[in-house]
Amino acid sequence: MTNLVRPDLRLRASWAEAVAEFDGHMDGSGDWEFDVFDASAEGAPAVIATLLARADPATVLPDDRVHCTYYWITDGEPEEFVGYLALRHSLSPWLLEEGGHIGYSVRPSRRREGHATRALALAVRRAGELGIERALVTWTTTTSRRGARSSAVAASTRTPATASGGTGSTRPSRPRKRNEPPESRASDGSISGEIRDSRPR
Repeated sequence: MTNLVRPDLRLRASWAEAVAEFDGHMDGSGDWEFDVFDASAEGAPAVIATLLARADPATVLPDDRVHCTYYWITDGEPEEFVGYLALRHSLSPWLLEEGGHIGYSVRPSRRREGHATRALALAVRRAGELGIERALVTWTTTTSRRGARSSAVAASTRTPATASGGTGSTRPSRPRKRNEPPESRASDGSISGEIRDSRPR
């Protein structure tokens, strides 16, 4: 069963396997905050501690950052890491246009199993618990890729409307590279859509 849990060392092995599956930036992971997103036994404790601290209102952040609760999407018994989900507590001007309240991604080997849809539904409820009345979700797709990756992206663009009952609009954007701050994203030929009527329940 799909679940959302806070980052935890007990899931380090399957998390490390998932990191190796991704090609580039992992939406919802927080990887851009690190010079090295280290999932090894030695590096994982520091990464997890940093991610957990981002949810604490007492954590002092730069003016262009917002507090964020990072979740790991899990499934099965024993529990296995299957993806990332970031729930931002508020929106900066950039997040209002591009990132939204919720960012997420599913490891390539576990896509097209419904995890993103179920995780997003859980996240919308968590957003309501934070007092967010209307959760904004954005996503990126591209028509220049073919095969399995293209299919995974197409499924991801359907997920927000399915889970929230929202409707989408599109505008140019591009996926962010690892270690690239959100504010440095520039426009090119790929598409970003948004849902503005996904009310928490």
